[in-house]
Amino acid sequence: MQKIRKMIVLLLTASLLLASFAWAEPAGEMGITIPEITLTQQPIPDNEAMQFLKKMGVGWNLGNTFDAIKGDWNRNADEMTVEKSWVGVYTTKELIQAVHDAGFTTLRLPVSWHDHVFGSDYKISEKWLNRVQEVADWAIEQGMYVILNLHHDEDQFLPSQDHLQESLKYVGSLWSQLAERFRDYDEHLIFESLNEPRLVGTSYEWTFDSFAPQCKDAAECLNQLNQLFVDTVRASGGNNATRYLMVPGYAANPYYALVDDFKLPADSADNRIIVSVHAYTPYPFALQIGGQSTFDLTTSAQKNEIMQFIQRLYTRYIVNGIPVVIGEFGALDKKNLQDRVDFTAFYVAAASSRNLPAVWWDNGAFSGNGEIFGLIDRTNYTWKFPEIVEAMMQYGGYDKLPAKE
Repeated sequence: MQKIRKMIVLLLTASLLLASFAWAEPAGEMGITIPEITLTQQPIPDNEAMQFLKKMGVGWNLGNTFDAIKGDWNRNADEMTVEKSWVGVYTTKELIQAVHDAGFTTLRLPVSWHDHVFGSDYKISEKWLNRVQEVADWAIEQGMYVILNLHHDEDQFLPSQDHLQESLKYVGSLWSQLAERFRDYDEHLIFESLNEPRLVGTSYEWTFDSFAPQCKDAAECLNQLNQLFVDTVRASGGNNATRYLMVPGYAANPYYALVDDFKLPADSADNRIIVSVHAYTPYPFALQIGGQSTFDLTTSAQKNEIMQFIQRLYTRYIVNGIPVVIGEFGALDKKNLQDRVDFTAFYVAAASSRNLPAVWWDNGAFSGNGEIFGLIDRTNYTWKFPEIVEAMMQYGGYDKLPAKE
């Protein structure tokens, strides 16, 4: 997700059976309540990938941190200060400990690399790579799963024929270096090829049209980039031979992972490819600045929007034993805490009912007119919205929900 975010276009039409709910006892000093969601487990295959998703549980993004990039205002800054340029503080071991202690079992570690590579072969800065590894190690030491990716690098290397050869060179070089550095890490480390690959700055940036030649070309280029990623990691050996790898469709939009133009990479490992999606749904409530501030559990419209994309991913992938992770979700703070709690409870329960781990996007922001997704104060490690965290912990994970009768 970018600092200046975008509209994710989701075409929503179907209506599904929804959960009933009741109000629980007040959860916080403000009388905020966690709704009782009565969704149940839906059948899932009994394979290793589904068990792996269960272990991933519920997740948290270290957003606007290592994914920060240099702009005109900090173009000449020391590369190591980029980490704090968007959030104002460096990441500490105490922060990762607090995230773990709150119950999160997955840490997504978005990293932008293009400000930290040198030469025509894109050699990664050793200082930057060491720092990324240090933070990843803090989480893994706590038994957390860590998702490591190439984040805003797709802004530089587009999935198009005009840029494909250089993009393949860049992606291949970076993943070759990262695979070598982390080859001996166990399954707690997950690699994610790209963040939200798309045709940046075009009319199709956030909209995929299967009939548009430009989009067809982009999908084919993305398939090649994802395939190169898988081949490069597998060829490095060690634990990379069987490591779980995440790949997104166009813009990481869940619906664009369902189109025929998106192809899962061929893989020498058995069922170790995870489909990566991002879904700030429903958009007017979750992501649109100045948009809708209420989430209504008493009606079906908003819940249908969430249930539709989850059900379609479940039918296409989960039912067939193919893992899916919602690598980013969340809802902007619009001074509507109860509604955000209601949204979080329903969203996470819906995802959990079909064994899709969901990872909250925390960008460290708590004020201003922009995208306010922060949950934890990174200076004193206190949770600003513990009720949202409680909702995630109550419903986050397939085994948190009752079995279907």
